[in-house]
Amino acid sequence: MLKIYTYANCDTCRRAVKWLRAEGIDFDERPIRETPPSAAELRTMLAAQGGELRRLFNTSGKDYREQKLGALLPTLTPAAALARLADNGNLVKRPFLLGPGVALTGFDPAAWRTALLSR
Repeated sequence: MLKIYTYANCDTCRRAVKWLRAEGIDFDERPIRETPPSAAELRTMLAAQGGELRRLFNTSGKDYREQKLGALLPTLTPAAALARLADNGNLVKRPFLLGPGVALTGFDPAAWRTALLSR
């Protein structure tokens, strides 16, 4: 089953959930701020993103800016970066979708169609 982490006030998250429903795709929705992805889920996503830590972060978010992660991120080990993400769902790029053979951040309908409907 697919698991999607979303934030209720995020338009992109709402569009992603609406798209999944329109395509008839079953999923389990989780509130990203209250229950961020686990360290294991973050490691899975990191591998799917080619090891690019920045792709897991909500770089336009207030928490990212306040923690000055733009400058700090290149100095963090992957373990330290993933620990920050697992501790603070505000830092995680959303929507965050995981499932068998699928690991996507952000919502791009074309990419989601390819990943979810072409398998």
